[in-house]
Amino acid sequence: MQNLPPLAGLTVVEMATFVAGPSAGLSLAQLGADVVRIDPVGGAVDINRWPLAPNGRSLYWSALNRNKRSVELDVRSKEGRELVVRMICGDGPDRGIFIDNQVGQDWLSWEALSAVRRDLIHVHIEGYRGGRPAVDYTVNAEVGVPMITGPEGYGRPVNHVLPAWDLWCGQAAATAVLAALRRREQTGEGARIDLSLADSALAGVANLGWLSEAALAGVERTQIGNSLYGSFAREFATADGRYVMVVALTPHQWRALVSVTQTADAVAALESELAVNFVADDSARYHHRHPLGGLFERWFAARDLDTIAEALTSARVLWSAYRSLTEAAAALDGPLRELDQPGIGTVISASSPLRFTDFTDEVRPAPALGADTVSTLAELAGADEETLAALVAASVIGSHDA
Repeated sequence: MQNLPPLAGLTVVEMATFVAGPSAGLSLAQLGADVVRIDPVGGAVDINRWPLAPNGRSLYWSALNRNKRSVELDVRSKEGRELVVRMICGDGPDRGIFIDNQVGQDWLSWEALSAVRRDLIHVHIEGYRGGRPAVDYTVNAEVGVPMITGPEGYGRPVNHVLPAWDLWCGQAAATAVLAALRRREQTGEGARIDLSLADSALAGVANLGWLSEAALAGVERTQIGNSLYGSFAREFATADGRYVMVVALTPHQWRALVSVTQTADAVAALESELAVNFVADDSARYHHRHPLGGLFERWFAARDLDTIAEALTSARVLWSAYRSLTEAAAALDGPLRELDQPGIGTVISASSPLRFTDFTDEVRPAPALGADTVSTLAELAGADEETLAALVAASVIGSHDA
């Protein structure tokens, strides 16, 4: 069947804040899973997280909770907790999947929930192993990345602004759900998966060989600005005040850069002087990046961006122009879509970066906080109209869609 979502029919309950857990739920929702986010009455701590729309609504919250259902209830109450457990542990092969980052909630533990549904799949995201809190920017400090980020010679740590480890952790959580689901289909067994943000960061850095280089080779990397470690790449200023990033990883890319910038004679003279071969040895390009950059930058400084773009593209140089966030939004490249987000207006959203040949995901807006509470509790928790009315009256749940 064309355009059948890969995860159609799967129900995932999410009780997570900030980036890692919600981004995992978003990825599953974009593939067709029915993801139900549960928040306390009034919203969780990320309900007003920046960036904000002009009217004060959180663009952050609405972006990470697209394609989901929203349930708002009092999880401190006995009735609220019972409803949550029923939604998490509902019967059926496509139920019993839970993602959370809750701390100190024994009633949401694997032990408590698996006693209700033996084959529960529970992915629990934490800061550090054992539960110590952490966020992307604190674990990033510990894995060494800020010490090699920033201008050459700066000498102080520079944090990157992208919560890369949160996003990495979120994708690991989504993978964990699918892996555990596959095993449950084969064996009937559930799974408890603990995933820490700190472990995600350490694994990411280790998988690039950076920690081994420090430990085994005794190399302490330093800040090198926008250069590329181990090869040649850097930014160049154009005549019209723009910047481009140019990368030469392969011999072909290097030859193309030298050719288009008309620096073959100067580069050859430098090779002779230094007794190196820049074509065959990318490490030589790295070690001598400063004189090489000086040869190229005059060519860039004498031309505007349009001229440079045409020349580099024609020569098959690996490059890109630096864009502001405003420029990137206006371009609407790739997965980007304009979306009418109720309560905010037109926002820039994105489809899944996964491009199936027979499936295109629907980009849907985030619900208002608690907008699906009544209907979802009726469907997934089996609450009847009388019970729901009583819960609304007692302020255990909202009545947004009643």
